[in-house]
Amino acid sequence: MAQAATELGRSSAYLPRWLDSAAARLEGAAPETTLAWALGEYGDRIAIATGFGAEGVALIDMAHKVASKTGIDLNIFFLDTGFLFPETYRLREQIEARYGVRVRAFRTNLTPELQAEIYGPELWSRDPDLCCRLRKIEPLEEALAGLDAWVTAIRRDQTAARADAALVEWDARYQLVKVNPLAAWNRREVWDYIVRNDVPYNTLSDRGYTSIGCTHCTRAVTEGEDERAGRWPGHTKTECGLHVALRPIELQPAKTVEAGISL
Repeated sequence: MAQAATELGRSSAYLPRWLDSAAARLEGAAPETTLAWALGEYGDRIAIATGFGAEGVALIDMAHKVASKTGIDLNIFFLDTGFLFPETYRLREQIEARYGVRVRAFRTNLTPELQAEIYGPELWSRDPDLCCRLRKIEPLEEALAGLDAWVTAIRRDQTAARADAALVEWDARYQLVKVNPLAAWNRREVWDYIVRNDVPYNTLSDRGYTSIGCTHCTRAVTEGEDERAGRWPGHTKTECGLHVALRPIELQPAKTVEAGISL
């Protein structure tokens, strides 16, 4: 962890203020600058989370370029819900081949069949928050265990819950530093970067999928709709829960494991 943070301890009230200062210095800088700061500050104690969306692949491309100059090994992971699109899994393979990295998968031990047995069929249609907690939030907690910081690809203009995201901030939910290099970008800037740098992307984007999650909870959007209108159609839900304050949910814990590269 960063020397300043280590000396004071992560529980110190000073740490969030130290991060606020860092965020203020980085505001307005290119995402690559924020990434370089984060990777240099935390080294092997930081990981990049990706959902293989447009923002995620752009971030991986940037991080790879930064790491190539510094010799830092990238730690990248995704949450395999068991319900992702075939196109998403294929993109993972492309990313690994293109950048010579391993994108680790974290998933729950709760198979779709066991989930249906315990919670009933099609849980995502009846209680999407619980389904996301079982298949995304709990695996994320496992993925972040032992780290000092994580990097996300969220943008402020995506949802109300993300509107106040700082480039660098304290994540009270997971008790570590959260870095959001693309927070100030918009969708056009992301896609300009992808095209300019010939970055591999999810081909579902070419079919109107502007935000891509699980097969059961994602649809293509129509002209004029918000870019996240295709997520959890029929529900007011706009977030899977990874980037919002914790809400207690009574459930039977499901142990999470790190999955191998093969799916």
